[in-house]
Amino acid sequence: MADVAERIAQVTTSGGGDASPDRTATGKPHFEVLDGLRGVAALLVVLFHIQGITVNWDGAKVFFHHAPLAVDFFFALSGFVIGYAYDDRWPRMTAGRFFALRLIRLHPMVIVGTLLGFASYILDPYAGAAQVVSSGALLMALVLGLLALPSGSLPNRWTDTHPLNGPCWSLFQEYLGNIAYALVLRRLPTCVLGLLAALSAVVLAVCAVHFGTLDCGSGWDHLWMAPVRLSFPFLTGLWLYRVRDRLPRVSLGYLPLTILLIAIVVFPTLPEIGGFKLNGAYEALCVILLFPAIIVAGAHSDAGRGLMGLCKASGRLSYPIYITHFPFLYVWMNYVANAHHSPQRMLVIGAALVPFLLLVAWVALTVWDEPVRARLRAALRRG
Repeated sequence: MADVAERIAQVTTSGGGDASPDRTATGKPHFEVLDGLRGVAALLVVLFHIQGITVNWDGAKVFFHHAPLAVDFFFALSGFVIGYAYDDRWPRMTAGRFFALRLIRLHPMVIVGTLLGFASYILDPYAGAAQVVSSGALLMALVLGLLALPSGSLPNRWTDTHPLNGPCWSLFQEYLGNIAYALVLRRLPTCVLGLLAALSAVVLAVCAVHFGTLDCGSGWDHLWMAPVRLSFPFLTGLWLYRVRDRLPRVSLGYLPLTILLIAIVVFPTLPEIGGFKLNGAYEALCVILLFPAIIVAGAHSDAGRGLMGLCKASGRLSYPIYITHFPFLYVWMNYVANAHHSPQRMLVIGAALVPFLLLVAWVALTVWDEPVRARLRAALRRG
């Protein structure tokens, strides 16, 4: 396991010991600190799911209270990075090519995550009769899942719109954001983007206070909240990229920003006072003010030689671990429901899942995702 951990730590496109930033396919340097923070956010989601399942989602016992906000952070990063990667390429790029590039970047891992979710649904040894479903409904969920599209709910999967791999709901929203960018948002003046972001911030804040949380949008019961959660951070990320040269050049570094991100997630849930849901206001404040500030500071920060490798590895594993971890946690959910271990032992077993899930993500990245993307990019260039 130590050898595996060492190899995972060296997962960088230019080599684990290279202290220079990686570059995109067009030669632009990556924002390495932002890549590293994306990995931190993804790991916080994994820890939230493991620990939450372990304590049966008992709110008083959940430790990573606000980890679902990582999705809003991802959306903001996506808007910023898409503006950076593509805003200056439109004079020589069609919308069709943009969509092809985004599918190549995102969809191979969607396929892996959905197939893992399908396997976990039919092979889970702890599910018992909880996951009995018609073959037609299961096949429909598989086909739609492979396309990143919502499907009908399945037994023992809550009301998830993507029941074979719950986190795929955010990938579906990511695709919608990409479509909106290519067809409309890229053409809008910066001031209009800022106005739309401000309006969407008001809607987001009202919804957050109404529900008392922003952990909505992944299920059919609050499906309409998914585009609400997408709109503000994605628009704001794109706007931040456009106005980056007019903003203060604040540089905090990877470690301070990591500590801030963790502090946001583990901050206690707040009560309702006089009918006002403080917890929703807190989460809205994080998404509307703190996350944009973190992105601006991260974009101006230098990882430094000592942390460059960690930021690279963290960034490269962030998407794979986010999209592959939940199929295994469905099995963990059923194991917890049927096991009769002490809470302490369950936490130990749950903690042991983390290196396993990192290994799965690394294998999915190096054996499937990167080789497939390289071949598809080469085919696109030849075409």
